[in-house]
Amino acid sequence: MAGNNKGYTLVEMLVVVLVFSVVVGSATSVFVSVIKIQKYNLSHQQLLSQTSYAAEFMSRSIRMARKDSIGCIDGSNYQETVSSIKFATYHNECWEFYLDNGMLKMDKDGTVYDLTSDDFTVNSFVISVTGDGADLEQPKVTISLEVVGNISISSKPKINIQTTISQRNLDL
Repeated sequence: MAGNNKGYTLVEMLVVVLVFSVVVGSATSVFVSVIKIQKYNLSHQQLLSQTSYAAEFMSRSIRMARKDSIGCIDGSNYQETVSSIKFATYHNECWEFYLDNGMLKMDKDGTVYDLTSDDFTVNSFVISVTGDGADLEQPKVTISLEVVGNISISSKPKINIQTTISQRNLDL
């Protein structure tokens, strides 16, 4: 009856445990990688959405600017620095878009609004104005943005957007 033993040996049990551990470890590793990729993709999608919104909002506002007649700036169409632009609107308001401490902000007649959330850092906001009426060219404003996500993963999402806007009304 000694040859009729139906149990498992210690070596067989160790092999089964080892194979099971490798399979579970691999599956867990794949699952964690998929979660990280999903987190990155969601953050990148949110980054793209917010950056596109800010760029579109600024573009529409700047497009509808008019030559200053209310004392907002020096009587021209736009007053720009490297990282800000100020202009008069059709509603006789003075608006300014600027970069402050990694956030894009809008000053509307003294009231300040955030255009980007704390989830992102604006590394670069560059404004360039050409043809501001003095040479009778249509004013064009080029906006460049570089925005980075603040999520805690190894590779942070980053986006660069650039757009050029021409002024609608040419009351030069």
